[in-house]
Amino acid sequence: MRQPTASPIVPFYLGERPDAEGRLLQMIWVWDDETLECAHDYIQWLFPLADSSAYNPSAPLVTDGVLQAFQQNPQLRQNLLKSLDVMLHFYGLRRQMAGDENVVVRAAHYADRSREWVQPLDHNHLRITRILKCLTTLGLAAEAQTFYQCLEQIY
Repeated sequence: MRQPTASPIVPFYLGERPDAEGRLLQMIWVWDDETLECAHDYIQWLFPLADSSAYNPSAPLVTDGVLQAFQQNPQLRQNLLKSLDVMLHFYGLRRQMAGDENVVVRAAHYADRSREWVQPLDHNHLRITRILKCLTTLGLAAEAQTFYQCLEQIY
């Protein structure tokens, strides 16, 4: 049974409630690259943090209840991984197994997608920082580390 929480993150991540704009998690997962690039208020829902967003002050925050829910419910972590996969695809990257480890590597469409974000001062760098912090906070530190290692190789 899910622990009650004042934050809307858990019901959003379980597909039980939409974000502030009426979008369900599953709807965001199927957006095309153009929509992911141009919309700026979804990233705080896909990758919530404990700190308020300067861009979207009404974005939900990670609370102790949210942390506990993500620790206890594997479905929440699986859905967070799905959100990660959506964003990795957007950046031209993907997760794959390398031996016993999950790693992040460049995907076949990396050359096309990298033109959108591998440049100085791109707003996607803030998104990536948010993703890494969120993954670490919500129990997916290993996945955050493999994403970071891929970014180091790109840099």
